[in-house]
Amino acid sequence: MLIHLIQILVFSSLILLSFIMLSNPLRVNRKANIWFGITLFLWSSFWLEEIILLTKAEPFGDILNLVISFIQFFTPIFLYISVLFFSNPNYKFSLKDSAVFIIPIVYLVAIIYNYLSVTNYQLLLVTLILVNAIVFITKSFLRLRIHQRKITLFSSNTDEINLKWLENIILVIMALVLIISVFNLIYIGLPLNLYLNIITLGVILFMTYNALKQKEIFPTNQKHREDIIAIENDDDDETDTTKRKIIKDKELVLLKAKLNALMKAKHLYLDNDINLASLAEEMQITSHQLSYVINNGFNQNFYQFINTYRIEKAKELLLDKSSQNLTILGIAYESGFNSKTAFNTTFKKFTNLTPTEFKNQSSTL
Repeated sequence: MLIHLIQILVFSSLILLSFIMLSNPLRVNRKANIWFGITLFLWSSFWLEEIILLTKAEPFGDILNLVISFIQFFTPIFLYISVLFFSNPNYKFSLKDSAVFIIPIVYLVAIIYNYLSVTNYQLLLVTLILVNAIVFITKSFLRLRIHQRKITLFSSNTDEINLKWLENIILVIMALVLIISVFNLIYIGLPLNLYLNIITLGVILFMTYNALKQKEIFPTNQKHREDIIAIENDDDDETDTTKRKIIKDKELVLLKAKLNALMKAKHLYLDNDINLASLAEEMQITSHQLSYVINNGFNQNFYQFINTYRIEKAKELLLDKSSQNLTILGIAYESGFNSKTAFNTTFKKFTNLTPTEFKNQSSTL
Protein backbone atom coordinates (compact mmCIF):
# COMPACT_ATOMS: atom_id res chain seq x y z
CA MET A 1 0.00 0.00 0.00
CA LEU A 2 1.05 3.60 -0.63
CA ILE A 3 0.96 4.52 3.05
CA HIS A 4 3.42 1.72 3.88
CA LEU A 5 5.84 2.98 1.24
CA ILE A 6 5.58 6.53 2.59
CA GLN A 7 6.16 5.32 6.16
CA ILE A 8 9.29 3.44 5.10
CA LEU A 9 10.56 6.50 3.20
CA VAL A 10 9.93 8.78 6.19
CA PHE A 11 11.68 6.45 8.63
CA SER A 12 14.67 5.71 6.40
CA SER A 13 15.06 9.38 5.37
CA LEU A 14 15.17 10.51 8.99
CA ILE A 15 17.70 7.81 9.89
CA LEU A 16 19.91 8.75 6.92
CA LEU A 17 19.73 12.49 7.60
CA SER A 18 20.41 11.84 11.29
CA PHE A 19 23.56 9.91 10.36
CA ILE A 20 24.71 12.72 8.04
CA MET A 21 24.18 15.38 10.71
CA LEU A 22 25.95 13.32 13.39
CA SER A 23 28.91 12.47 11.13
CA ASN A 24 29.00 16.11 9.89
CA PRO A 25 31.08 15.49 6.72
CA LEU A 26 31.22 19.23 5.91
CA ARG A 27 32.67 20.00 9.36
CA VAL A 28 30.41 23.00 10.00
CA ASN A 29 28.30 24.00 13.02
CA ARG A 30 29.57 20.88 14.82
CA LYS A 31 27.69 21.03 18.13
CA ALA A 32 24.46 22.22 16.54
CA ASN A 33 24.53 19.43 13.95
CA ILE A 34 25.16 16.77 16.61
CA TRP A 35 22.10 17.86 18.59
CA PHE A 36 20.07 18.23 15.39
CA GLY A 37 21.12 14.70 14.36
CA ILE A 38 19.97 13.32 17.73
CA THR A 39 16.67 15.17 17.29
CA LEU A 40 16.13 13.56 13.88
CA PHE A 41 16.99 10.12 15.27
CA LEU A 42 14.40 10.50 18.04
CA TRP A 43 11.88 11.80 15.51
CA SER A 44 12.39 8.68 13.38
CA SER A 45 11.44 6.48 16.36
CA PHE A 46 7.82 7.66 16.05
CA TRP A 47 7.60 5.44 12.93
CA LEU A 48 9.31 2.48 14.62
CA GLU A 49 6.09 0.69 15.51
CA GLU A 50 4.85 0.86 11.90
CA ILE A 51 8.18 -0.48 10.61
CA ILE A 52 8.07 -3.38 13.08
CA LEU A 53 4.56 -4.26 11.93
CA LEU A 54 5.60 -4.09 8.28
CA THR A 55 8.64 -6.30 8.83
CA LYS A 56 6.63 -8.67 11.06
CA ALA A 57 9.33 -8.45 13.70
CA GLU A 58 8.73 -9.30 17.34
CA PRO A 59 6.80 -6.42 18.99
CA PHE A 60 8.38 -4.57 21.88
CA GLY A 61 7.28 -5.38 25.41
CA ASP A 62 5.33 -2.90 27.54
CA ILE A 63 8.37 -1.82 29.55
CA LEU A 64 10.46 -1.15 26.43
CA ASN A 65 7.58 0.78 24.88
CA LEU A 66 7.41 2.88 28.03
CA VAL A 67 11.15 3.62 27.84
CA ILE A 68 10.92 4.53 24.13
CA SER A 69 7.94 6.78 24.83
CA PHE A 70 9.91 8.63 27.51
CA ILE A 71 12.95 9.07 25.24
CA GLN A 72 10.74 10.34 22.41
CA PHE A 73 9.46 13.03 24.76
CA PHE A 74 12.86 14.75 24.51
CA THR A 75 12.57 15.33 20.73
CA PRO A 76 11.39 18.99 20.91
CA ILE A 77 13.82 19.66 23.78
CA PHE A 78 16.79 18.47 21.72
CA LEU A 79 15.53 20.54 18.79
CA TYR A 80 15.66 23.59 21.04
CA ILE A 81 19.19 22.71 22.20
CA SER A 82 20.32 22.40 18.57
CA VAL A 83 18.89 25.88 17.87
CA LEU A 84 20.81 27.20 20.91
CA PHE A 85 24.07 25.94 19.40
CA PHE A 86 23.19 27.15 15.89
CA SER A 87 22.75 30.64 17.34
CA ASN A 88 25.73 30.40 19.72
CA PRO A 89 28.35 27.67 19.10
CA ASN A 90 30.02 28.55 22.43
CA TYR A 91 26.83 28.12 24.45
CA LYS A 92 27.46 26.77 27.95
CA PHE A 93 24.81 24.90 29.92
CA SER A 94 23.99 26.44 33.29
CA LEU A 95 21.91 25.48 36.32
CA LYS A 96 18.85 27.28 34.96
CA ASP A 97 18.89 24.96 31.94
CA SER A 98 17.93 22.08 34.24
CA ALA A 99 14.39 23.52 34.12
CA VAL A 100 13.95 21.67 30.81
CA PHE A 101 13.63 18.44 32.81
CA ILE A 102 10.52 19.55 34.74
CA ILE A 103 7.95 18.53 32.11
CA PRO A 104 9.79 15.26 31.23
CA ILE A 105 9.82 14.24 34.92
CA VAL A 106 6.07 14.91 35.16
CA TYR A 107 5.59 12.88 31.98
CA LEU A 108 7.68 9.99 33.34
CA VAL A 109 5.57 9.86 36.49
CA ALA A 110 2.41 9.98 34.37
CA ILE A 111 3.38 7.12 32.03
CA ILE A 112 4.47 4.93 34.95
CA TYR A 113 1.21 5.66 36.79
CA ASN A 114 -0.75 5.00 33.59
CA TYR A 115 1.08 1.67 33.18
CA LEU A 116 0.35 0.56 36.77
CA SER A 117 -3.20 1.91 36.97
CA VAL A 118 -6.35 0.27 35.63
CA THR A 119 -7.59 3.71 34.58
CA ASN A 120 -6.50 5.03 31.20
CA TYR A 121 -4.79 8.42 31.38
CA GLN A 122 -4.19 8.78 27.63
CA LEU A 123 -5.71 12.27 27.57
CA LEU A 124 -3.25 13.45 30.23
CA LEU A 125 -0.29 11.92 28.38
CA VAL A 126 -1.26 13.50 25.05
CA THR A 127 -1.76 16.84 26.81
CA LEU A 128 1.74 16.67 28.32
CA ILE A 129 3.22 15.75 24.94
CA LEU A 130 1.39 18.67 23.33
CA VAL A 131 2.42 21.17 26.02
CA ASN A 132 6.06 20.03 25.88
CA ALA A 133 6.13 20.28 22.09
CA ILE A 134 4.48 23.71 21.98
CA VAL A 135 6.75 25.13 24.71
CA PHE A 136 10.04 24.06 23.14
CA ILE A 137 9.05 24.59 19.51
CA THR A 138 7.95 28.12 20.46
CA LYS A 139 11.22 28.71 22.34
CA SER A 140 13.12 27.47 19.27
CA PHE A 141 11.20 29.84 17.01
CA LEU A 142 11.80 32.84 19.27
CA ARG A 143 15.50 31.99 19.58
CA LEU A 144 15.79 31.92 15.77
CA ARG A 145 14.12 35.32 15.54
CA ILE A 146 16.66 36.73 18.01
CA HIS A 147 19.46 35.10 15.98
CA GLN A 148 18.21 36.73 12.76
CA ARG A 149 18.34 40.13 14.41
CA LYS A 150 21.74 39.62 16.01
CA ILE A 151 23.60 38.47 12.91
CA THR A 152 23.13 41.96 11.45
CA LEU A 153 25.50 43.14 14.21
CA PHE A 154 28.45 41.29 12.67
CA SER A 155 27.61 39.99 9.18
CA SER A 156 27.04 41.82 5.90
CA ASN A 157 25.61 38.77 4.08
CA THR A 158 22.89 37.23 6.22
CA ASP A 159 20.94 35.12 3.71
CA GLU A 160 23.14 32.05 4.16
CA ILE A 161 23.28 32.20 7.95
CA ASN A 162 19.84 33.44 9.02
CA LEU A 163 18.47 29.86 9.38
CA LYS A 164 15.23 30.90 7.68
CA TRP A 165 14.82 27.31 6.45
CA LEU A 166 14.86 26.03 10.04
CA GLU A 167 12.33 28.65 11.07
CA ASN A 168 9.99 27.50 8.27
CA ILE A 169 10.42 23.87 9.32
CA ILE A 170 9.62 24.74 12.93
CA LEU A 171 6.39 26.44 11.86
CA VAL A 172 5.37 23.36 9.85
CA ILE A 173 6.31 21.06 12.75
CA MET A 174 4.16 23.16 15.09
CA ALA A 175 1.20 22.69 12.75
CA LEU A 176 1.90 18.95 12.49
CA VAL A 177 2.12 18.61 16.27
CA LEU A 178 -1.31 20.20 16.70
CA ILE A 179 -2.88 18.07 13.96
CA ILE A 180 -1.28 14.82 15.15
CA SER A 181 -2.34 15.52 18.74
CA VAL A 182 -5.96 15.88 17.63
CA PHE A 183 -5.54 12.78 15.46
CA ASN A 184 -4.30 10.78 18.45
CA LEU A 185 -7.27 11.87 20.53
CA ILE A 186 -9.91 11.35 17.84
CA TYR A 187 -8.95 8.68 15.32
CA ILE A 188 -10.20 9.95 12.01
CA GLY A 189 -8.97 7.23 9.68
CA LEU A 190 -6.36 6.28 7.13
CA PRO A 191 -6.60 9.21 4.67
CA LEU A 192 -5.44 11.79 7.22
CA ASN A 193 -2.69 9.41 8.31
CA LEU A 194 -1.54 9.13 4.70
CA TYR A 195 -1.62 12.88 4.13
CA LEU A 196 0.30 13.55 7.34
CA ASN A 197 3.03 11.15 6.31
CA ILE A 198 3.26 12.71 2.84
CA ILE A 199 3.57 16.20 4.38
CA THR A 200 6.20 14.90 6.81
CA LEU A 201 8.19 13.37 3.94
CA GLY A 202 8.06 16.69 2.11
CA VAL A 203 9.34 18.48 5.23
CA ILE A 204 12.20 15.97 5.54
CA LEU A 205 13.25 16.44 1.90
CA PHE A 206 13.17 20.24 2.31
CA MET A 207 15.12 19.92 5.54
CA THR A 208 17.72 17.63 3.94
CA TYR A 209 18.38 20.04 1.07
CA ASN A 210 18.82 23.04 3.36
CA ALA A 211 20.72 21.26 6.14
CA LEU A 212 23.31 19.98 3.67
CA LYS A 213 23.93 23.42 2.15
CA GLN A 214 24.03 25.26 5.47
CA LYS A 215 27.42 26.94 5.77
CA GLU A 216 29.28 27.79 8.96
CA ILE A 217 27.30 30.51 10.71
CA PHE A 218 30.05 32.06 12.80
CA PRO A 219 33.66 32.82 11.74
CA THR A 220 36.03 29.85 11.94
CA ASN A 221 38.71 32.12 13.38
CA GLN A 222 38.36 31.47 17.12
CA LYS A 223 39.24 35.02 18.17
CA HIS A 224 36.80 36.51 15.67
CA ARG A 225 34.13 34.10 16.87
CA GLU A 226 34.62 34.99 20.53
CA ASP A 227 34.59 38.72 19.77
CA ILE A 228 31.36 38.43 17.80
CA ILE A 229 29.62 36.31 20.44
CA ALA A 230 30.68 38.87 23.06
CA ILE A 231 29.05 41.60 20.93
CA GLU A 232 25.86 39.51 20.73
CA ASN A 233 25.85 38.98 24.49
CA ASP A 234 26.28 42.72 25.03
CA ASP A 235 23.22 43.25 22.84
CA ASP A 236 21.20 41.31 25.45
CA ASP A 237 22.39 43.66 28.18
CA GLU A 238 20.52 46.85 28.97
CA THR A 239 23.91 48.54 29.29
CA ASP A 240 25.26 47.42 25.89
CA THR A 241 27.85 49.29 23.83
CA THR A 242 25.27 51.57 22.22
CA LYS A 243 24.32 52.88 25.67
CA ARG A 244 27.74 52.85 27.37
CA LYS A 245 30.13 55.56 26.25
CA ILE A 246 33.23 53.49 25.50
CA ILE A 247 34.77 56.10 23.14
CA LYS A 248 35.06 59.83 23.74
CA ASP A 249 33.19 62.08 21.31
CA LYS A 250 36.34 63.58 19.78
CA GLU A 251 37.84 60.13 19.23
CA LEU A 252 34.54 58.94 17.75
CA VAL A 253 34.71 61.68 15.10
CA LEU A 254 38.28 60.68 14.21
CA LEU A 255 37.47 56.96 14.04
CA LYS A 256 34.41 57.65 11.93
CA ALA A 257 36.52 59.61 9.43
CA LYS A 258 39.19 56.90 9.45
CA LEU A 259 36.58 54.21 8.79
CA ASN A 260 35.08 56.15 5.90
CA ALA A 261 38.50 56.73 4.37
CA LEU A 262 39.44 53.07 4.77
CA MET A 263 36.24 51.87 3.10
CA LYS A 264 36.76 54.20 0.14
CA ALA A 265 40.49 53.54 -0.23
CA LYS A 266 40.47 49.74 0.11
CA HIS A 267 36.89 49.01 -1.02
CA LEU A 268 36.59 46.48 1.82
CA TYR A 269 32.84 46.17 1.22
CA LEU A 270 33.63 44.23 -1.97
CA ASP A 271 34.83 41.31 0.16
CA ASN A 272 31.64 39.27 0.61
CA ASP A 273 33.14 37.47 3.62
CA ILE A 274 33.89 40.63 5.57
CA ASN A 275 32.59 40.66 9.14
CA LEU A 276 32.77 42.94 12.14
CA ALA A 277 35.88 41.28 13.59
CA SER A 278 37.89 41.32 10.34
CA LEU A 279 37.02 44.99 9.72
CA ALA A 280 38.02 45.80 13.31
CA GLU A 281 41.44 44.28 12.58
CA GLU A 282 41.78 46.55 9.54
CA MET A 283 40.90 49.52 11.73
CA GLN A 284 43.29 48.29 14.45
CA ILE A 285 40.62 48.62 17.12
CA THR A 286 38.51 46.07 19.01
CA SER A 287 35.22 44.68 17.71
CA HIS A 288 33.41 46.43 20.58
CA GLN A 289 34.93 49.77 19.60
CA LEU A 290 34.07 49.32 15.92
CA SER A 291 30.52 48.31 16.80
CA TYR A 292 30.24 51.49 18.89
CA VAL A 293 31.57 53.64 16.03
CA ILE A 294 29.10 52.16 13.53
CA ASN A 295 26.13 52.26 15.94
CA ASN A 296 26.74 55.75 17.30
CA GLY A 297 28.73 57.40 14.51
CA PHE A 298 26.58 56.24 11.60
CA ASN A 299 23.40 55.23 13.46
CA GLN A 300 23.53 51.85 11.68
CA ASN A 301 24.34 48.24 12.45
CA PHE A 302 27.17 46.44 10.65
CA TYR A 303 24.86 44.90 8.03
CA GLN A 304 23.41 48.31 7.12
CA PHE A 305 26.81 50.01 7.12
CA ILE A 306 28.52 47.61 4.69
CA ASN A 307 25.53 47.22 2.41
CA THR A 308 25.08 50.98 2.10
CA TYR A 309 28.44 51.01 0.29
CA ARG A 310 27.52 47.97 -1.78
CA ILE A 311 24.20 49.44 -2.89
CA GLU A 312 25.90 52.70 -3.92
CA LYS A 313 28.45 50.67 -5.91
CA ALA A 314 25.65 48.68 -7.54
CA LYS A 315 23.83 51.89 -8.49
CA GLU A 316 26.98 53.19 -10.16
CA LEU A 317 27.35 49.98 -12.18
CA LEU A 318 23.67 49.93 -13.14
CA LEU A 319 23.91 53.50 -14.46
CA ASP A 320 27.38 53.18 -16.00
CA LYS A 321 27.14 52.67 -19.77
CA SER A 322 30.48 50.86 -19.79
CA SER A 323 28.94 48.19 -17.53
CA GLN A 324 25.94 47.50 -19.77
CA ASN A 325 27.39 44.10 -20.69
CA LEU A 326 27.20 42.98 -17.05
CA THR A 327 24.23 40.86 -16.02
CA ILE A 328 22.41 41.45 -12.72
CA LEU A 329 24.41 38.56 -11.27
CA GLY A 330 27.63 40.13 -12.54
CA ILE A 331 26.73 43.45 -10.93
CA ALA A 332 25.92 41.61 -7.69
CA TYR A 333 29.39 40.04 -7.60
CA GLU A 334 31.11 43.29 -8.59
CA SER A 335 29.31 45.05 -5.72
CA GLY A 336 30.35 42.57 -3.03
CA PHE A 337 27.25 40.36 -2.86
CA ASN A 338 27.64 36.59 -2.91
CA SER A 339 24.40 35.72 -4.72
CA LYS A 340 21.74 37.21 -6.97
CA THR A 341 19.07 36.53 -4.34
CA ALA A 342 20.99 38.40 -1.63
CA PHE A 343 21.59 41.29 -4.04
CA ASN A 344 17.95 41.60 -5.08
CA THR A 345 16.67 41.30 -1.51
CA THR A 346 19.11 43.86 -0.08
CA PHE A 347 18.70 46.30 -2.99
CA LYS A 348 14.91 46.17 -2.59
CA LYS A 349 15.24 46.70 1.17
CA PHE A 350 17.42 49.80 0.73
CA THR A 351 15.75 51.43 -2.30
CA ASN A 352 12.21 49.94 -2.47
CA LEU A 353 13.11 48.93 -6.04
CA THR A 354 14.64 45.84 -7.58
CA PRO A 355 17.93 46.40 -9.47
CA THR A 356 16.09 45.98 -12.79
CA GLU A 357 13.36 48.44 -11.77
CA PHE A 358 16.02 50.96 -10.67
CA LYS A 359 17.85 50.62 -13.98
CA ASN A 360 14.68 50.96 -16.06
CA GLN A 361 13.44 53.90 -14.00
CA SER A 362 16.79 55.70 -14.32
CA SER A 363 16.96 55.13 -18.09
CA THR A 364 13.61 56.87 -18.61
CA LEU A 365 14.71 60.04 -16.78
